[in-house]
Amino acid sequence: MSHRKPQSPPPWEALVLVAHYLDPNTLAVASCVSRSWSLAMSLDLVWQPICSSRYPSLSNLKISNPWVPYHRLYAIGLAASKRRFKPPSKPRLSLDNLLFAIELSTMGGVPVITIAEAGSKINNVQGNEVFKFDIDINQDCLGGRIKALEEVKITWNVVLKGWEAVFMMIEKEGKLSCREGVEGWFWEELPVAAGCCCSSSSDVGSGIVGDIKVGFCGDMKVEKVSVGMLRCVDWRYLTIDDGLRYLQHFLLPLM
Repeated sequence: MSHRKPQSPPPWEALVLVAHYLDPNTLAVASCVSRSWSLAMSLDLVWQPICSSRYPSLSNLKISNPWVPYHRLYAIGLAASKRRFKPPSKPRLSLDNLLFAIELSTMGGVPVITIAEAGSKINNVQGNEVFKFDIDINQDCLGGRIKALEEVKITWNVVLKGWEAVFMMIEKEGKLSCREGVEGWFWEELPVAAGCCCSSSSDVGSGIVGDIKVGFCGDMKVEKVSVGMLRCVDWRYLTIDDGLRYLQHFLLPLM
């Protein structure tokens, strides 16, 4: 009975030669075969061209940190790119859970408008894409009129359904120019929401503002109120999902 001799592993030079023709995924799998394969598939001379072509800025880190292998630099670059393009989780809030409470009054305490409107019922300005809403004023909301350039106080609170929590978006004082076709604008930067993907974590501020615009008809009556949330960096409105993700940090218990 003849016995076949066990095959010898391929020489080191052959492993290194083959490694130059393998893609990153195959190199990672091949490095699990044995210790010698792992050493051959992890050499800097194999990974340097791969890392330099895919993540050139990370490859330059070898200048200041020569002990970091190229395969490690490639791995952290790949992980970072996956995190960057990973979509954020869906918000735990919906507009159905929210009530928008808005009050405009004179500095003497005379109410001008009082609004309590369910988030799901108000008119989204741009087809349910951005956190900006128009509220048409009806007679039930009216309590008085405003004189030209009168000092007023305006508040906007977002209330969780069932009055379980309240978040104050805006509380501002200022003058309103009550002319037809002219909108009075109030805005206020919102507090930092720790861990929120759409809010800055800077000590300077959140980078998000709440805004209210008040529109008038010809007889100095408030005709329309618009509310929304914008980014300071480009003054664009947040998407509805981003706005809800921000609000849930203040209205829902931490998970």
